[in-house]
Amino acid sequence: MKTLKGPGIFLSQFISESAPFNSLEGLAQWASSLGYKALQIPCNHQAIFDLSLAANSQTYCDEVSGMLASYGLSVSELSTHLEGQLIAVHPAHDVAFDGFAPEQVRGDNAKRTAWAIDRVKLAAKASASLGLTAHATFSGSLAWPYLYPWPPHNPVLFEEAFAELARRWEPVLNEFDRHGVDVCYEIHPGEDLHDGVTFERFLALVNNHPRCNMLYDPSHLHLQHIDYLQYIDIYHQRIKAFHVKDAEYLPNGRSGVYGGYQRWIDRAGRFRSPGDGQIDFKGIFSKLAQYDYGGWAVLEWECCLKESDAGAREGAEFIKRHIIPVAGRAFDDFAAQDPHLMFVRSLGWITGG
Repeated sequence: MKTLKGPGIFLSQFISESAPFNSLEGLAQWASSLGYKALQIPCNHQAIFDLSLAANSQTYCDEVSGMLASYGLSVSELSTHLEGQLIAVHPAHDVAFDGFAPEQVRGDNAKRTAWAIDRVKLAAKASASLGLTAHATFSGSLAWPYLYPWPPHNPVLFEEAFAELARRWEPVLNEFDRHGVDVCYEIHPGEDLHDGVTFERFLALVNNHPRCNMLYDPSHLHLQHIDYLQYIDIYHQRIKAFHVKDAEYLPNGRSGVYGGYQRWIDRAGRFRSPGDGQIDFKGIFSKLAQYDYGGWAVLEWECCLKESDAGAREGAEFIKRHIIPVAGRAFDDFAAQDPHLMFVRSLGWITGG
């Protein structure tokens, strides 16, 4: 059995133009001072991490790893959430997502898609050069605007949308396979892969690709009213990354899971700092230990109430408290009996030859 690693922290919510949050070393020094052991690094901030250089320079990757090691840190995963999103964008979302892309490909869906695929492929090579085995991303979405069955669902539309999603991603999955790295899709509303059923549909279309895996974030499952503990029972073999993020759902008579276009603080379902919401993290960490998850537990701080620095500070200790050092032997080994067949037969109730 394996003891999962942690605590790690996802940097996206903390990067800013002010020191120490405007450089990788500044972020490393800050995270280390809070007790973190790993950084999940987004690839969309060149000043923080140069993805193109990392994909083409082992020296650069060694320098990054060495600098982080000097603060007692490593990289848990690289993240291409925004780039993965751009691999599949429905035309209804073109304007909203164009800002995630560089100016030279904005307004051109095909060019933007090709750019995004290339960037995520670069992350495969960079991940391997950093010695990583998992990568965090989004799937993108071609079918999401048709989530609710009104107008009535058109099965051909969903067949075509998922077939196209698989067509775009399969070469990317193959590239990650060449580099020995798992693609971990964050199961997330707004993405076509937003629950177990949609993940299974996609997995079948990429022929059960060994690199098609999940980033498990219970907050997104809880707000969809999915049993996030049973989810681990069902999908543990495909869970290769883990975001520690809390959430709460507070039923009321005015709005529900769709949020009513309200601010996060006014929604029935909202994100909270770890320990402030409703997620059963003791159950989650127990399930992950039971199923031998050996990856990182990474804080993704998103909270509609708490200040970010407080959330980061508390998050490191929260994860430490929940990591279960798995046993190297069974607790009842002291009472073990002779396991040999002759001993068992000597008990007198087995008559087999």
